[in-house]
Amino acid sequence: MVARTLTVVQMLPELEAGGVERGALETGAYLVNQGHRSLVISGGGRLVPQLTGAGSEHIAWKVGEKNLFLLKYLAPLRSLLVKEKVDILHLRSRVPAWVGYLAAKSLPPSKRPAIVTTFHGFYSVHFFSAIMARGERVIAISQFIADHIRENYDTNPDKIRVIHRGYDPGHFNPGVVSQERVRALRKQWGLDQNTFPVIILPARITGWKGHKLFLNALALIKDHDFMAVCVGDTRDNPPFTQSLLDQVKSLGLEGKVLFSGHCDDMAAALMNAQVAVSASLEPEAFGRIAVEAQAMGIPVVATAHGGSLETVLPGKTGWLVSHESPEPMAAALARAIANPELRRQMGARAQAWVGENFTTTKMCRQTLELYWELLNAKGQGA
Repeated sequence: MVARTLTVVQMLPELEAGGVERGALETGAYLVNQGHRSLVISGGGRLVPQLTGAGSEHIAWKVGEKNLFLLKYLAPLRSLLVKEKVDILHLRSRVPAWVGYLAAKSLPPSKRPAIVTTFHGFYSVHFFSAIMARGERVIAISQFIADHIRENYDTNPDKIRVIHRGYDPGHFNPGVVSQERVRALRKQWGLDQNTFPVIILPARITGWKGHKLFLNALALIKDHDFMAVCVGDTRDNPPFTQSLLDQVKSLGLEGKVLFSGHCDDMAAALMNAQVAVSASLEPEAFGRIAVEAQAMGIPVVATAHGGSLETVLPGKTGWLVSHESPEPMAAALARAIANPELRRQMGARAQAWVGENFTTTKMCRQTLELYWELLNAKGQGA
């Protein structure tokens, strides 16, 4: 039973794919489920049907375009905030944040919604990015991001709240993934006859995600029995993909490494693996893949910086290794693929660990609690 019904507006550039979009969808669905009203303003995209199907309302404004035409949305947004009696304006990206912030601040205090911003990643530090630190409450998606905000912006530390991103336990759960899905994907990958341990690296095919480091580590253990699968759309960056294929050949890894392309069923993909890898050369703001893999009962080898320091328990749910050389990653992978019982034990601990700490339900509950905290502080609560 809620004290009263809240009206929450979230603003982001578009609803195509990515962590920002998923966070908006998950928060919107949770708000509606709790009896509140959820409105999302974006330029639209493939996720709109999913958003509206879960009960949120979508307003198609192109608030993510970086040009002066954005100013045309100030007056309509002001009117919307007043007409719909919006309680919370949640700003999730820099360009929409400027529009939302200016529109809200131009209203008299009695008609102004409370402003929440979310730092989803590392923005280049300058005036334009500083808008994300100007919310009345600022959500950081990891402690690492919270430290980044404190170090680079003049934000009152009392306004910053760490709310980790989460995974959906209704989706990333071994109990809900059918063997038919698992076998179909294995066959699609051409691994239906494979009997070796599978190492999976799910990541965009781009330099900072650490594919070259990963391949160099595999080269150090290529005499072991394994199959490595790099999941990610090879069409996004054809020249870089070709450089990786050339590296596979030069390292003598042909037949042991597969670039499988885009995958729409990551839960089934992870069920086909015995160990997952997050090889990012730059710190992940959170690192959802490491959490999703652990949710599927799979130990993780992750580079030891950024959000992985908060989501992977070294020696218990996985391994944290240097991003500066392949040897530590190779040693962790060799140990993982050689010890089925160790993988089972670590996977069980991993599943329990993330289930307690990193679910979407916990993320959304903490977000709603933050909304109430802010409204109560402003005397606008129950």
